[in-house]
Amino acid sequence: MSIGIDIQLAIELLNSNKLVAIPTETVYGLAANAFNENAVLSIYKTKNRPQFNPLIIHSNSIERFEQWGLEIPNDVRLLANKFWPGPLTFIIPANDKVPDIVTAGTGAVAIRVPNHPLTLELLSKLNFPLAAPSANPSGFISPTSALHVDRQLGNKIDYILDGGICNVGVESTIISFLENEPKILRFGGLAIEEIEEVIGHQLLVNNTSEKIVAPGMLTKHYAPNHPMFLVDDIVKALEGKNRDRVGVITFSNSIINIPAKNQFILSKSKDLNEAASNLFAVMRNIDELDIDEIYAEKFPNQGLGYAINDRLKRASIQE
Repeated sequence: MSIGIDIQLAIELLNSNKLVAIPTETVYGLAANAFNENAVLSIYKTKNRPQFNPLIIHSNSIERFEQWGLEIPNDVRLLANKFWPGPLTFIIPANDKVPDIVTAGTGAVAIRVPNHPLTLELLSKLNFPLAAPSANPSGFISPTSALHVDRQLGNKIDYILDGGICNVGVESTIISFLENEPKILRFGGLAIEEIEEVIGHQLLVNNTSEKIVAPGMLTKHYAPNHPMFLVDDIVKALEGKNRDRVGVITFSNSIINIPAKNQFILSKSKDLNEAASNLFAVMRNIDELDIDEIYAEKFPNQGLGYAINDRLKRASIQE
């Protein structure tokens, strides 16, 4: 395994149905030929990912998905024209060209055009889309750098295409177009308010008890090794705790009497985009501390705050 920016090597490996980690603006993906069942199966095996959890397929334009016979709803086209390339994924009906192992047998497929120049160039030179879930063992914190990928999967994959640090830092927003009304299945790197402004009405929000038809719908995900708690009032939650033995994640403020090395502020300027970009790297760093527990405060439910709260909730112990 090696790390580099050799697109031609990545193409050769992917054409040979090997695994390549690729950069996107959200997180690094573990990529393989989405039209080859054995290649996709190797993604599941490498990640130890349950096969009932479907995958997103990636290409460099909406036209490529149409060339592969997928029918694109009008609202999808409208949003794609506005936000692609970008952190927005659509769930639409699949066709026979998409293997069941990609869709987890749901009959629906997730499609996205990622916004990263290196990966867009790579995708433009392939004759197939790439299935590419996050490049980490299933259930663990998603990688936002090539080094993160190397630490967790380096000896299991053939190449890591190094595109630097992911500038969005949380996975894409997912919207389903399988029913009459579009529905949010996962909060992510594109604020819901921006999407609603384009389509002209509020989006429905998924009931988490529904059948899994998209990535990111598992209740437990992104888990650190330390017990983690998501709380409304972090100061109150820390009452009676040994403050030398806890780590805290906050939006913009520090907490009195907590060692500085145990505190991680996601955005001192209260910028939700900056906070989202820093989230997974902070979760990795705090998990490496010699502490007993992690406490994270809830973020404002607006903009990317929805996505941050979603990731923190799935990483936390629910009381």
